Amino acid sequence: MYYVVMKDRDIRDNLATEQYLMNNVEFNEPLVMFYIEGPCIIVGRNQNTMEEINPDYIKDHNITVTRRLSGGGAVYQDLGNLCFSFMVDSDDSNFGDFKSFTQPIIDALHQMGATTAEVSGRNDLLVDGKKFSGNAMYSRNGKTFSHGTLSLDVDLDVLTSALHVQKDKIASKGIKSIRSRVTNLRPYLDKEYQDLSTEQFRDKLLLELFHANKLEDIKAHEYIITDDDQKEIDKLKEKYYYNWDWVYGKSPAFTSKKRKHFDMGTVDIRYNVADGKIADVQIYGDYFGMKDVTDIKKKLLNTKFDRDDIISVLDKFNLDDYFKGIAKDELVTLFTP
Repeated sequence: MYYVVMKDRDIRDNLATEQYLMNNVEFNEPLVMFYIEGPCIIVGRNQNTMEEINPDYIKDHNITVTRRLSGGGAVYQDLGNLCFSFMVDSDDSNFGDFKSFTQPIIDALHQMGATTAEVSGRNDLLVDGKKFSGNAMYSRNGKTFSHGTLSLDVDLDVLTSALHVQKDKIASKGIKSIRSRVTNLRPYLDKEYQDLSTEQFRDKLLLELFHANKLEDIKAHEYIITDDDQKEIDKLKEKYYYNWDWVYGKSPAFTSKKRKHFDMGTVDIRYNVADGKIADVQIYGDYFGMKDVTDIKKKLLNTKFDRDDIISVLDKFNLDDYFKGIAKDELVTLFTP
């Protein structure tokens, strides 16, 4: 296994680096990447950004907002959070299998005293039944990365103020508020790890993953970002993570909206219908899928806003590639008038 430790504290730079490493650097073993950033919100690829955030609060508190390549829901991070990303060669069978990617992290946390840490639901890590980590996944050209958060000492009051969580998602968890569901890891670690900084916590996890005693012992496995790498990373930063259109996108008015929360994520379908045909369609949500729903959106344009016509378009796709784990008949009901 190789590793990369990012020194940058801007989420946009770190996500661009992750994207570059996945698509442009060949590793003959898995790669793990660790990064830490200042206060920020990262929305999932398919989410409506303005509906996931509290814009006034974010502006007043100088919180960075960006969008990632992977699906899933919006997350808040600050310097008390550690992000990890595993990059591997992939096939269809391991997409959505978060347990196989996160188990090494769970095992390391058990060694540090958080013995009740576990994988739960589709993509969460819990300790004593409370969430301390959300995870997402992205695949392209035979490569997959699975990345997640680790809340060591995040300001949870800011988290609950900065994010706008839909009521149906909260209700699906059987809780009254997002604040009652989340926690930090620090209180669950053994006493010798209670005072670790986020950087020290990262280094300890790294050693646990490599079964090593000193960082010097694993230096041969470290990948250092080169000047040439950085030039390409800078291009990705501007194209995606600093790009207003990528982060926020357009949110036009719609004449039809249907939304449902499934066990494997929320799907929100919005149509703009003109003269009986679909003039525009957006598919929002925190669902996961190997393929980009843009494929489906393009085929739906100019289709009659009619159940049979819409189904004839959907039948051209393996919907599980776009909405992992959600039954086709339930999706068809959501897509059709």
